[in-house]
Amino acid sequence: MARIVVLGAGLGGVIMAYEIKDKMSADDDLTVVNLGSTYSFVPSNPWVAVGWRDRGAVSVDLAATFARKGIALRPEGAKRVHPEENRIELTDGTSVDYDYLIIATGPDLAFDEVEGLGPDANTQSICHIDHAETAKLAFDKLVRNPGPVIVGAVQGASCFGPAYEFAFILDTALRRAKVRDQVPITFVTPEPYIGHLGLDGVGDTKGLLESAMRERHIKWITNAKVDSIATDSMAVTELTADGDTKQEHTLPFAYSMLLPAFRGIPAVHGIEALTNPRGFIVIDKHQRNPTYQNVFGIGVCVAIPPVGKTPLPVGVPKTGFMIESMVTATANNIASLMRDEAPSAVATWNAVCLADFGDEGIAFVAQPQIPPRNVNWSSSGKWVHAAKVGFERYFLRKVRQGKPDTFYENLVLDVLGIKKLKELQIEPAQ
Repeated sequence: MARIVVLGAGLGGVIMAYEIKDKMSADDDLTVVNLGSTYSFVPSNPWVAVGWRDRGAVSVDLAATFARKGIALRPEGAKRVHPEENRIELTDGTSVDYDYLIIATGPDLAFDEVEGLGPDANTQSICHIDHAETAKLAFDKLVRNPGPVIVGAVQGASCFGPAYEFAFILDTALRRAKVRDQVPITFVTPEPYIGHLGLDGVGDTKGLLESAMRERHIKWITNAKVDSIATDSMAVTELTADGDTKQEHTLPFAYSMLLPAFRGIPAVHGIEALTNPRGFIVIDKHQRNPTYQNVFGIGVCVAIPPVGKTPLPVGVPKTGFMIESMVTATANNIASLMRDEAPSAVATWNAVCLADFGDEGIAFVAQPQIPPRNVNWSSSGKWVHAAKVGFERYFLRKVRQGKPDTFYENLVLDVLGIKKLKELQIEPAQ
């Protein structure tokens, strides 16, 4: 009998649980450790923040779904992982032992690394459903009392797609509220250029995103270091390509949403040989930790070096398709180990992203995600918004049904023209 534990029940952890369950025997035991028993679809948070979705529409009760699948759920959450003991210490003082551990925690949000950053300070966030609901209240206030808006990410961030999405969704929502003319928007990012995305661009993301920003009258500052944030203004230092100070800005705002840098969660941060200095899980090409070889890592929590040198720290995003490939490789490798075979599966680490603008959007495909690439493609249009809505519906249905998800694999074929994704007849988000 093998005891398998998945730590984390976000996008990667949930589909990991479903996929590994299908490869286990009746005598094997599967437990998911998570803080809470609800899955929330994070890609919908920008819509929640402007009132196009609510919590109920994008959340799933995992306790009921896991029970139907024969998966144990420990909603107490992890206090500390003890890999040398094959044990996870929970927040209530109890422990869960394992033979194989898959760490899929997502990140710890490093709001404290910039003075005044975060929903408990002076800016909004769309990283969590609770943050998105708070951002919705601030959005309502902005509509009543229009003023300048700042959207973007701080130095060290690695998930830039949602920042771009939210800038454009906010633009669309403000136009629908007929107050956009009273709300100047500035996009602030540590990226060396618009559309870098932590990937040194994909296709013509630079041209597509710059054009969309000009069309929607969104100004931008790149190579931007956010120094501090007060209640109604932000101190930003703009750097040159060599890292020298180019200009210092004091930007007033009535509303601001900035994505933070990520780091490993406290339950794993600082464990020698398991994590890097930022607390991300160190893995080999088989998703396995080189030191603790019964521990695997998938998703945002894994360590990936940055793409090229930039004046400010810019991390590499872990997109949904990339995470799905990590899940499949991990499930196959653990199945091999349980048969006393060597692991051989390697994740593709390809990237597919749909950046929704509220009424249209931009899609890109990078195969592999890290350059040089075999496929380096991007496109834009109203079909991207339709595809994002379809993605949301499909994925939430899969989570509720308790089935492994293969949406991203199909989406790659669609975006590359093998299927007719552009012909999807799906109602818009609002």
